Amino acid sequence: MTHPTRIGLIGLGVISRFYVAAFDRLPDVDLAAVCDLRPEALEPYHDVARCHTHHTDLLADATTLDAVVVNVPNDAHAKVCGDAIAAGLSVCVEKPLATRIEDGRALAADARKRDVTLFTSFHRRYNSAVLRLLDDVTAAAAPIRSLTVRYLERIEDHAGDDRWYLDADRCGGGCVADNGPNAFDLVRLFLGATELTDAKVVRDAHGTDRQADITLRSRHGVPARVELDWSYNGEIKDVTVELADGTTLCADMLAGHTEFKGSLWHEYAGVLADFDQRLRSGQDTAHDGLAALELVDAVYRAEGAARRAEGAAR
Repeated sequence: MTHPTRIGLIGLGVISRFYVAAFDRLPDVDLAAVCDLRPEALEPYHDVARCHTHHTDLLADATTLDAVVVNVPNDAHAKVCGDAIAAGLSVCVEKPLATRIEDGRALAADARKRDVTLFTSFHRRYNSAVLRLLDDVTAAAAPIRSLTVRYLERIEDHAGDDRWYLDADRCGGGCVADNGPNAFDLVRLFLGATELTDAKVVRDAHGTDRQADITLRSRHGVPARVELDWSYNGEIKDVTVELADGTTLCADMLAGHTEFKGSLWHEYAGVLADFDQRLRSGQDTAHDGLAALELVDAVYRAEGAARRAEGAAR
């Protein structure tokens, strides 16, 4: 493919502005079409790209596109991604890949069958502080002894107009389903494949998980702790690595970004650039999104089993 990658953006919610800005920064990708159910959301784009109010209309123009970015509510990921894959288009989808593990597995299988790229947008792996930490860890003489990822925020401050985040059925859960995939992907970035060893989940009066303390283990036995909080008064997003020689290294993902959500501008430029590179190389990336979704599923299953055991013991 010698021309810029022609991409359709499906969904113009709170995160869409970071994608749109990334298109302006990257000469090898072109915003060719946009879609949103709300006609008023399309108004700024009429002179920029083809506009549609339903994703099936956008996909009917598949011959003029190379890929789509799926930025719709979580409960619509499986349907919209599935339709795009069926149309022969590569897909960059906001995390999580799907709200149900079986849907994620089906999407990955369909993408491989049709030989299209299925890429989950884990924007934190492109954070400049995270990348510096990864370089420092790689250059260090000592291996990693342990790793901690903290993802603490008040979700109501971050949802903006996308209030579906606060509906556990539409989001796929609470903090584990929403922030868990980004945190799990960061663990995987440093440690490779991991498995769940323990999960403590705190739910509110409505049954939504608002806090979680999760322990993972790499294939080489290195422990990782993931702390999630949807009720934190403020915002902390960081990665701490302890090396075997006692050295502690840290990446504050928010450092230097004074604007609310300010780090997302450069992170989403990284998302689109990486998606384009992997699409052009034909690289199979479905396993990344699926690995994070497997851990989300494992946490909820472990928590459910613990609650049932506790109930039986009473």
